[in-house]
Amino acid sequence: MISKEHIAATYQQIQDEITTALEAFDGKAKFQEEKWEREGGGGGRTRIIQHGDVLEKGGVNFSAVHGKLPEPIKKAFGVQEEDFFATGVSIVLHPNNPHVPIIHMNIRYFELNEQIRWFGGGIDLTPHYVVEEDAKFFHQQMKNVCDQHHSDFYKDFKTWADNYFFIKHRNETRGIGGVFYDKLTPEKTGLAYEQLFDFSCDLGRTFAPTYIEIANRHRAQSFTPQEKDWQLLRRGRYVEFNLVYDSGTKFGLETNGRIESILMSLPAQANWFYDFKAEPNSAEQKTLDLLKKDIQWV
Repeated sequence: MISKEHIAATYQQIQDEITTALEAFDGKAKFQEEKWEREGGGGGRTRIIQHGDVLEKGGVNFSAVHGKLPEPIKKAFGVQEEDFFATGVSIVLHPNNPHVPIIHMNIRYFELNEQIRWFGGGIDLTPHYVVEEDAKFFHQQMKNVCDQHHSDFYKDFKTWADNYFFIKHRNETRGIGGVFYDKLTPEKTGLAYEQLFDFSCDLGRTFAPTYIEIANRHRAQSFTPQEKDWQLLRRGRYVEFNLVYDSGTKFGLETNGRIESILMSLPAQANWFYDFKAEPNSAEQKTLDLLKKDIQWV
């Protein structure tokens, strides 16, 4: 039976692989690592990259924490057990160029005991300007990795992402979605824990080549001050989602996680323009028209 120690060690390796790939891709900035310990049990490795050629700010974080589950989390999970273990890799990248998208990834494992344990995660893309060719490529990459493991994964996890990454108070999706899943178990999927772990790792290893391909298409593209303003507004929407709806942020705060690591997903700068209205037929309006659920990209 696969152990939590093996899962954590492999997730650390995936963190190493991704940070190495991103440093080579950016070509200028390097990740700064901070190791930390959690009061109550466990710790992690926070790796932040800033002021790069492509990446303005990004984080590729690993954690493996354990201890007593707080009452609000027990109630939310519908469990009585107190001792928990959780490990995962969490990534958010904010680029300099408005034509390069924001991206987020999370792969994680949670365990209360041998009977109550599951995998969660996903990858989603948040372009400031939606380019349909990029969206199709991104979703095809997600479908490819899902199809290697289960014929229903892409269809189900894309719908899950569309519903999860939805900013209700704006009535728009955060971006073009991707795949998202939570509490995957053999009972729900028909796959053994080892197979679910393999899927988790394959998804994690899809992240770097997928993002680098899309970012390289646009990293040298020129942009105007108006396009930069639009990028900052879209970052504001990203902040709103993460602080209001994101379950990972809530879990980290409720379990006394490290604040700097939890909030590394926030951009260095974001703006909120009062009562912004996009010009009809503009690139901004075309992007807003595509921030909808249930668009079939592939």
